[in-house]
Amino acid sequence: MTTSMIRRVPAPVLFVVGGASMYVGAALAVGLFDRLSPAAVAVLRILGAGLVLLAWRRPRRAAWRAPRLRRSVPFGLATALMNAAFYEAIARLPLGTAVALEFCGPVAVAAALSRRPRDVGAVVLAAGGVALIADVRWSGSPSGVLWALAAAVMWAAYILLGKRVATAGNGVDDLAVGFTVAAVLCSPVLFLGGAAGLAPLADPVVVLLAVGVGVLSSVIPYGLDQVVLRRVGQGRFAVLLALLPATATVIGFLVLGQLPGAAEGVGIAAVIAAVALRSRDGDGVPEVLEPPRETPRRHVE
Repeated sequence: MTTSMIRRVPAPVLFVVGGASMYVGAALAVGLFDRLSPAAVAVLRILGAGLVLLAWRRPRRAAWRAPRLRRSVPFGLATALMNAAFYEAIARLPLGTAVALEFCGPVAVAAALSRRPRDVGAVVLAAGGVALIADVRWSGSPSGVLWALAAAVMWAAYILLGKRVATAGNGVDDLAVGFTVAAVLCSPVLFLGGAAGLAPLADPVVVLLAVGVGVLSSVIPYGLDQVVLRRVGQGRFAVLLALLPATATVIGFLVLGQLPGAAEGVGIAAVIAAVALRSRDGDGVPEVLEPPRETPRRHVE
C-alpha cells in the first residue's frame, strides 16, 4: 500500500488494523510464556521489531546522531518498558481486561489535552466503557492489576514521545533506531535466568515466534501509529486508542476463548461511541503537517 493510499484511510480504520495485528501478536506471546518469562518475550519482541525495521529502512548516519537519538531512544525505551509491563499483566489477567486497565494512560493524556466539551464527553464515555470492560477482580490478581497500571503509565509516555518522533518527519527510521537501542539496553533481562533461561532460544520455532510477535505487535501497529500521529493531535490519538480495548476483547475471544460478559459488551459500545464523538470533524490534515523527507527512498510514515 502506497503512502497516498494510506493517507486516505480513516484514522479509526488504521487503528482497527493495527490493533488486530497487535493483539494477535499478544496471543502468540501468551503461547511463549511457557518457555520464556514475559519480560524476556518483551525484549525479544522489540529486538525482532528493531532488526526487521533496520533491514527494511537502513537508517542513514544522521539517524544515529545525538539530535535524533534524544527523540528516538526515550521513545524506544518507553515502548520496551510498556511491552514488558503489558506482558507481565496478560500473564496474570485476561487480554481484554489488561488492555482496558492499560488504557488508563491514554485516557489521562486525552483528559489533559482536552479543550472542548465534546472532548470531555468523549473521554468520559471512553473511561466509562473501559471501566465496564475491565471487570477487574482485585483480590484475584493484584499483581496483574499493578503491572497493567504500570503499562498505562508507559503508554501515556509512548503517546507523548511518539508525537515528537512522528512530527520530526523520519518516524519509521527513528522507530528502527529507537527499538534497536532499547533492545540492547534491555537485553540483560534475557540473562536473568542464566543458561537455563537462554536454552529455549536454541529452538528455531521459539525464535521464529518471537520475530513474528515483533512484526505483528510492533512493526505493523507502531508503523501505523506513526502515520496517524502525524495526522492528528495527541488528544485525538489518545481517544482513538479507545478502539484497542474493544479489539483486544474480540481477539481474546476468537484466539484465546476469553468470552466477554454483558457488562463488557456495553463497555465496548461506549468506547466505540467515544471514538465516533471525538472523530466527528474528520482528520483535517493540512498540508503543512507533511514535512520534507530525509531521502528520496519510499516512505510510509
